Amino acid sequence: MPFVSQIKRQTDYNLFSSTTPIVIDNGASNFRIGWAGENDPRVIFRNIVQRPRHKTTGETVSIVGDHDTTLLKYFDCSRSGPRSAFDSNVVYQFEIMEYILDFGFDRLGANGSENRLIIPVLITECILNPVQSRSKMAELLFETYGVPSVAFGVDAAFSYKYNQQHGICDKDGLAICPGFTTTHVIPFIDGEPVYKGCSRTNIGGYHVTDYLKQLLSLKYPHHMARFTWEKVEDLKMEHCYIATDYASEARLFQKGTKEAEEKTRCWQLPWVPPPIEEPPSEEEIARKAAIKERQGQTQLEKVEESEISYFLKDTGYVSRQEIESALAKVTQSLRKVKGEPKGEQAEVEEKTDEKYPLVNIPDNMLTPDQLREKRRQMFLKTTSDGRQRAKQKRVEEDLERERKNQLDEKKRLENPELYLGEMRTKYKELCEKVEQRKRLKTNGNNSNGNGMSGGVGRGERLNAAQRERMRLLTTAAFDRGKGEDNFGAKDEDWQLYKLMSKDNDEDDEGPDEDETELSRVSSRLQEIDPTFVPKPEPGPSQSAADTPRSRPLTKEDFQILLGVERFRCPEILFHPNLVGIDQAGLDEMAGVSMRRLSSKDQVLEERLTNSILMTGGSCLYPGLSERIEAGIRMIRPCGSPIKVVRALDPVLDAWRGASLYADAVQFPQQVFSRMDYFEKGEDWLRRYQFQYTL
Repeated sequence: MPFVSQIKRQTDYNLFSSTTPIVIDNGASNFRIGWAGENDPRVIFRNIVQRPRHKTTGETVSIVGDHDTTLLKYFDCSRSGPRSAFDSNVVYQFEIMEYILDFGFDRLGANGSENRLIIPVLITECILNPVQSRSKMAELLFETYGVPSVAFGVDAAFSYKYNQQHGICDKDGLAICPGFTTTHVIPFIDGEPVYKGCSRTNIGGYHVTDYLKQLLSLKYPHHMARFTWEKVEDLKMEHCYIATDYASEARLFQKGTKEAEEKTRCWQLPWVPPPIEEPPSEEEIARKAAIKERQGQTQLEKVEESEISYFLKDTGYVSRQEIESALAKVTQSLRKVKGEPKGEQAEVEEKTDEKYPLVNIPDNMLTPDQLREKRRQMFLKTTSDGRQRAKQKRVEEDLERERKNQLDEKKRLENPELYLGEMRTKYKELCEKVEQRKRLKTNGNNSNGNGMSGGVGRGERLNAAQRERMRLLTTAAFDRGKGEDNFGAKDEDWQLYKLMSKDNDEDDEGPDEDETELSRVSSRLQEIDPTFVPKPEPGPSQSAADTPRSRPLTKEDFQILLGVERFRCPEILFHPNLVGIDQAGLDEMAGVSMRRLSSKDQVLEERLTNSILMTGGSCLYPGLSERIEAGIRMIRPCGSPIKVVRALDPVLDAWRGASLYADAVQFPQQVFSRMDYFEKGEDWLRRYQFQYTL
């Protein structure tokens, strides 16, 4: 039986000896497939599978690799996340792996008759791959695709041997392989990997990208949707670097020196400037005012006497006199714009004074109808006077604010830093003072008898003017209850009404002055300090005029600055504890591998450190070789030879090395054939090991 098996095996070798093998670099990040003997793989795509649904029909499709942007028009890719067949660097989802192999063979054009491949396959795997994963992969290739033979090899070993043939590294050395999800250190002695000296840590390029994505999302939460995985991966490969001394580099950015500014990179997001609204010209203002005046006069002339109250309610005016006053003001503004003389201004003022002719006439000289009209005129006059006083007060406050701003500007020009510090201190003191006064108004100044603040009456929370008004209202109500309601029949009643009016409020404690000054200081700080953020004023007490308005977005708001993130993210390759992984870094792993081989053979350790090869997609960061050399020098005796080099192409050298081995004459003797699979099964796969010496 063994003799027959050897004859059959020799027949199989003769069958595919003239067939070019397929070489697959099955990485956790990218899937590379091509023909043996070629310099580059034919097909490269991301080793992921997505299953989105059609937006209209709900049909589910399988997309391998990066999805085309045109598919977003028809398929909803947001609900189906990318799925990988790998757990760390070990294949465990073979249903997904089957989709990926189907896509790879189809793109390569290696589809055989009846979905059977008569081509041998060389596929890479991680070092010390579990026999269960290798067995499932062999079962998938043999029974699903019908390949005649399969060979398994370590990707890092292929890369090391490929660079050794090109004189980059020696036969004895270390291969440091920071990959997508894991990092390995493999010692080589006489050109062969020594697996008992290998070391591994669960950190790689995936964690660097994820860490950078988290930092940018926390730094710019408003642009979180922009930080897609693909874009952050591009930013990482384009801008990240390894700091020679992480602590000193971090202090450099903390101090904000010029060198730190030069190392900061800017990513400009798409931004469209808002349209500039030009202010209306004086002619446009005059034209609109004239139209408004003509409309008001026309409408007022058409209104009958019985419908005046409804017209006033609809237009928002209080009386006919107020409409005439508004028209007079518009007329004055028109004359001012047109440059006409102000000769009629005195007549307008006299006309305004004549609006209330019955106010100064004694009651005994008026008829009952005139008395009612006098009461109405007195009410209107009191309201108008209160508004004029409030307006005058606002004008005075604006003038005082402008005067203080001019004085502050003079101080700022003399010493900007001292002035900014004083304004910040003043703003803080005013905030505390205003908040304290509001708490006193809410809780009162007295306790409620049991040592707890609060529980006081409303009268204890009022100022002096408000308490006086409450007393007058209480007295008037008490007098009204004694007899007939005749309040307002006498002139003294209107004097009392003036005292009870809210327009006469004057806070003796002066909280309005503090709030006004706080508003002025806040506005001033917003002008001179771009980093100043005013404290929010919750509650209905804040007026609409004091509400901070959101400023328009500028070009700088759409800029993503990469400063300390450039070296902070790849630093996890040397300090995985930064992301909560309690494992060793790259330099420490090299020391662990050397100690596992021999703790006494110093000559062997010197040969290993004299040829350290960096390979893998995560070794492309600038400054990585210098950092590894400095770290290994710290754990080696003084004067030990240390040489760190990078592979010719850290990404494709594994596939190129496997391509050379699959094209060699001795390759058919190193394969695991279909007959071996059916006869020897999983136990032979456990002992199978690829020989890298050709």
